[in-house]
Amino acid sequence: MHTIYSLSFSGSGALLYGVGKDGHGRTVVVAWSTSQVGRGGQVVVLAKVHTDLDIQAFRVAFFDGTRMASCGRGSLRLWRLRGGTLRSCSVDLGEYCTLELTDLAFVQAQDGHRAPLDYTLYVCSRNGHILEIDHQRMAVRCIRRLLPSRTPGSSLPQKSTFSSGLGIAISSLSISPTVCAVGSEDGCLRLWPLDFSSLLLEAEQEGPVSSVCFSPDGLRVLSTTSSGHLGFLDIPSQEYTVLARSHMAPVLAISTEQSRGQLATVSLDHTVRIWDLATLRQLYDCTSSDEAPSAVALHPKSPAVFCGFSSGAVRSFSLETAGVLAEHTCHHGTITGLVVTPDGNFLFSSCSQGSLAQYSCAVSQCPVLCVAVNAVCQDAHPGPNTLAVSGDSRLLAFVGPSKYTVTVMDSASLNELLRVDVSTLDLASNHLDWAVAICFGPAALGHLLVSISSDKVVVLDALSGRTIRELPSVRPIACSSLALSEDAHFLLTATSRAIRVWNYWTQADSSCQVYIGHSEPVQAVAFTPDQQHVLSVGDAIFLWDVLATPDSGRSMPRVPLAHEVGPGPGQLEDPACGADRLPGQLEGAACGADGLPRQQVPVPSQGPPPRLDMCAMPPEGNDGTFCMSNEEELCKESQGPPVLVERETGGAGSAAWGSVRRSQGLFMSPLCHSWSSTRSIQEARAQPLARPDSYKHFTARYKASTVAESTSFPPEGAKQLHLRTVVGYNGNGRANMVWKPDTGFFAYTCGRLVVVEDLHSGAQKHWLGHPEEISTLALSHNSQVLASASCCSSAAARCQIRIWDVPGGLCQQLIFHHNTAVQALAFSPDDKLLVSLGDYGDCTLALWSTATYELVSSACLLESMHGVAFNPWDASELTCVGTGSVAFWFLQQRGADVNLQMHREPVPEEVGAVELTALCYGAAPLLYCGSSSGQVCVWDTCAGRCFLAWEADDGEIGVLLCLGSRLVSGSNTKRLRLWSVGAVPELRRKGSGARSSSVFMERELTLDGAVVSASFDSSMDMGIVGTTAGTLWYVSWAEGSSTRLVSGHRSKVNEVVFSPDESHCATGGEDGSVRVWSLASMELVIQFQVLNQSCLCLAWSPPSCGHPEQQQVVAGYSDGTLRVFSIARTSMELKMQPHRAALMALAFSTDGQTILSGDKDGVVAVSRLRTGITFRVLSDHQGAPICTIQSTSKKYGDLGVEGTDLWLAASGDQRISVWASDWLRDCCDLLDWLSFPAPATLEASGLPPPSLAAFCPWDGALLVCVGLGAHEEVVFYSLRQKQVVEKMSLPFFAMSLSLSPGARFIAIGFAECTLRLLDCMSGVAQDFTGHDDSVHLCRFTPSARLLFTAAHNEILVWEVMGHGCS
Repeated sequence: MHTIYSLSFSGSGALLYGVGKDGHGRTVVVAWSTSQVGRGGQVVVLAKVHTDLDIQAFRVAFFDGTRMASCGRGSLRLWRLRGGTLRSCSVDLGEYCTLELTDLAFVQAQDGHRAPLDYTLYVCSRNGHILEIDHQRMAVRCIRRLLPSRTPGSSLPQKSTFSSGLGIAISSLSISPTVCAVGSEDGCLRLWPLDFSSLLLEAEQEGPVSSVCFSPDGLRVLSTTSSGHLGFLDIPSQEYTVLARSHMAPVLAISTEQSRGQLATVSLDHTVRIWDLATLRQLYDCTSSDEAPSAVALHPKSPAVFCGFSSGAVRSFSLETAGVLAEHTCHHGTITGLVVTPDGNFLFSSCSQGSLAQYSCAVSQCPVLCVAVNAVCQDAHPGPNTLAVSGDSRLLAFVGPSKYTVTVMDSASLNELLRVDVSTLDLASNHLDWAVAICFGPAALGHLLVSISSDKVVVLDALSGRTIRELPSVRPIACSSLALSEDAHFLLTATSRAIRVWNYWTQADSSCQVYIGHSEPVQAVAFTPDQQHVLSVGDAIFLWDVLATPDSGRSMPRVPLAHEVGPGPGQLEDPACGADRLPGQLEGAACGADGLPRQQVPVPSQGPPPRLDMCAMPPEGNDGTFCMSNEEELCKESQGPPVLVERETGGAGSAAWGSVRRSQGLFMSPLCHSWSSTRSIQEARAQPLARPDSYKHFTARYKASTVAESTSFPPEGAKQLHLRTVVGYNGNGRANMVWKPDTGFFAYTCGRLVVVEDLHSGAQKHWLGHPEEISTLALSHNSQVLASASCCSSAAARCQIRIWDVPGGLCQQLIFHHNTAVQALAFSPDDKLLVSLGDYGDCTLALWSTATYELVSSACLLESMHGVAFNPWDASELTCVGTGSVAFWFLQQRGADVNLQMHREPVPEEVGAVELTALCYGAAPLLYCGSSSGQVCVWDTCAGRCFLAWEADDGEIGVLLCLGSRLVSGSNTKRLRLWSVGAVPELRRKGSGARSSSVFMERELTLDGAVVSASFDSSMDMGIVGTTAGTLWYVSWAEGSSTRLVSGHRSKVNEVVFSPDESHCATGGEDGSVRVWSLASMELVIQFQVLNQSCLCLAWSPPSCGHPEQQQVVAGYSDGTLRVFSIARTSMELKMQPHRAALMALAFSTDGQTILSGDKDGVVAVSRLRTGITFRVLSDHQGAPICTIQSTSKKYGDLGVEGTDLWLAASGDQRISVWASDWLRDCCDLLDWLSFPAPATLEASGLPPPSLAAFCPWDGALLVCVGLGAHEEVVFYSLRQKQVVEKMSLPFFAMSLSLSPGARFIAIGFAECTLRLLDCMSGVAQDFTGHDDSVHLCRFTPSARLLFTAAHNEILVWEVMGHGCS
């Protein structure tokens, strides 16, 4: 028999019956004689039979061991063993012959009219039927059906039909003399009398019930569930007790913790479980249906567990609150390793893509400190020995970057200390070895154990990499997991389904002791924290007792030389492995038939364990970034001693760098030494930093575009384009909007532009110059100077800070210091100083003199900071907020030098371990700080203490503003709140006893995105607020209203179309919105929103459609649907789906009655708008996406073809088809077909440029094409001459194209963030900058007066100078 499904003993135990499958998949029933086993005899096969029947249950009659019954799908058979032969006969089920029978049971009849030896067979089905069978007559006595809902006490019919409703899906039944127990897939155990007249008892289980069984006395019912629970129902007390819980699939990894004596396991059943090692009781479990856990680690000191998942997520769960503490998604592959240092300071994770991440466990959020790519071997499978840390928490080891090397790093700094090539350790081998698993020995030994593919375990010196010894072959396969006891006496190795135990120091014998018991490969082995037991997991969790331990008085042996060592004899024993056992030292405690070998019986849980919340924290996107020294070149230049020193508060003298974290004060040297001090602290930083889990922290939007190196900028006075309007606000910036109510100055950023707008007239001025996205702004208190900061890039090695003269609108100064991005800017109250704060990758604070804009002083920070502010009543003080603390900086003037002294105050324990994300000063001496958990903390800056905190929001607070007795808070929950804080100064006198009941919320507004910038007037009655949705709102607290001032698309803009009279334009975006704008003011008029789809193309009905009130906008979406919107009625009039793939291009016919659409698969469909019917489908371009569809009118018979419509389609395979059509006659003829050689791919995206073509407005028989051919050029093709008539070279491949209906201008957008206007008459080209990304869209208005261009979500409106016809 190849597979056994069922085993059943007869009542006497003399016969054993088995049901299974043979090697060919046929069902086999076997009968064995076991009567001689107790006397030392053998088990003898009595009978064996093959059958094609479906057997789901097989039962032996309790009154006769030679009679059996089986049931299955459409089958109920009675069996008899006689004369060494198994025979069976079928029971006629009549109309119920198609039932899926699931279980059966014999019971003695209790009816007084029947003979005492009359027995009944009960059979259940998945449809809820209970069949009562007379086994002697082989006939159905009666049939009942159990329904899930009924009136208690009502009798069920003796015979039920299939139309009686859905019955209970019964999976198992068991019968006592008076009661029938039924287990069902709805998770209930039910007790019925044998006449099934009423329900006696019902017990709900924690999963579908798979089997039930009465105890011999009939007072208890044992049940199992498909979710791995075993328990029993006590009928007299009506109480249910869970005896055991288990995983339902192989266990992948384990982790133990000493202080609480807990065990954590993860399994392929998508569960994470926490167990008590002392009682074997399950304490917690959590289930993730979407992703499987692959690694687990318990925190050694805090009640927390870390889990890695197949999606690449790493989550931290609290074992106290049963909730998610933090979630990180810096990995992009399955988590293969997870380990915490024994001191609890760091967590490390690795993934199948080869990345290694380091986290800080000092706070509950466990922020990512560093992510290293291509560090860990990508061939590694999830396992407990993928990563290893030394016992003293100083070293981290892993297999990588290839499987042939093992790397050892410093666990704090991730500096590589050692790399060992294990491929050639065995010089006699003719093949390369690779590392399979690793583990550290006790810290005093300094050993690193590596299991290699040649079936050996190599012991290396963890510092030098020298081979100390080799354990002999552990064949047949390499060791997949290994563990060394704390006293270094026993080594455990797991190979396939066996566990081997070695005496680590014995040299005379090379043998080991082997233990079997697992039916599947062992995934992990480990010693329990008390070293008294061994854990092994695979198909189940095995707990082994260590029976013999080394003498307590023995000390750890000396480190032997390589020629002295050799493995010793075996030391373990498993009593469940058989009668013939080696003298051993381990005893199996999880798989014996006689129960658990313990003095104290494990206590079962009485109820379901608490379930950890898997969805408490939504993913924040990629919160782990690659962290490296941002002043690496400066570090290499540093030769002198460090100038930055640490001083204890009130003390003197310097301290070593090791005491930096314990220091309370920081003294910064004068400017003449600041460069060397910056270098020294960069060299000494113990660990790199990664992006904090805070939306307040700025992160530049990813762009694949590059910067143009050669451009043709026009001279002043000769420009053909003038930037008139910028549509949109950069919601990705932070504090990137300023408004001064008394002067009316209002400015914000959009990409790399500073937009200065008149709130009364809407007129804009645009300040250009930044090479990259602007992150933040700051306006001086006298409103005369504006500071703006942009990120670094390939074109700008360091961040630019531009100083603008507000009245003149000119850039006065250009300063550099930060290396990645600037998080915040602030002017001192007297406007004499400007402070700039670097982001997490820079971690520097710079102080500038506004008189000369020279660097006065700078400091390198130990951790990332989110915000900075000057004390409004003391220009010599400023404050930064960051991870769990407030940093107070004091400026000391010493002649021409400025010294910075810092004092750090931690957040009180009552507030918790939080990130402080926002700050503002209130009435002297109050400082308000917002946190990532939604709390507002109030600090007394004189005393340097926090005396008050309250819950101001449910999410992270990113903006705080305070004036007088009012405080405004904005958060990532989209809420803006106004607080009355007039009583806070009085509460300051109460100190830590202050209560927040005197602080109350006056108003609340919900906006369209997380709040990133805000500015209010002096009374806090009105203000302007910016959100991540790209909207600037005017807020009036008095009216409780919010009015949209500036808005734009949050995601990429895919198309712009115009009404024939140029009164409006419409834009479609990736966010699924179609927005209609007033062309004169560029204010949003209408917005149509389709959820969960992207609007990829648009078309506005032509003038031939009739009156303006009949105008329509047609939009194509990513699901292949086409929607028609009425502008006058502001509603959707029609929805149809002419395509299965995403729509890429749309065009109206000249009469406006027909719409042409092209999709991603190259299919072009022609549809009637009146009926919504698609009457023609063209597949000529199939296989390549349609990039362009354009339609124009022609004279009937022109170009030698009939029809009044001329239209083209261009596809991504560099092919263009030109068609002449008369849609009223259903006529469509191919006029021309153009094919071009494939161009080179773009350097930025690695993709070919789009294939773009358009009919020439000044010559209807001329085609203008870009992106076609092997060269960067504009191609003019004549439909009359059937050839290319002209070419004009371009500096780059074109990403967008538009032809002016007026003057002979061609607008071309490039991936290099440049727009080119080409005069076809003179051949003169003019280039224009201003966009922050690839210019993927260009569109002239019908009058040719304006040109719209788009890059991602930025829309720039250009006025065309000299737009008339040439």
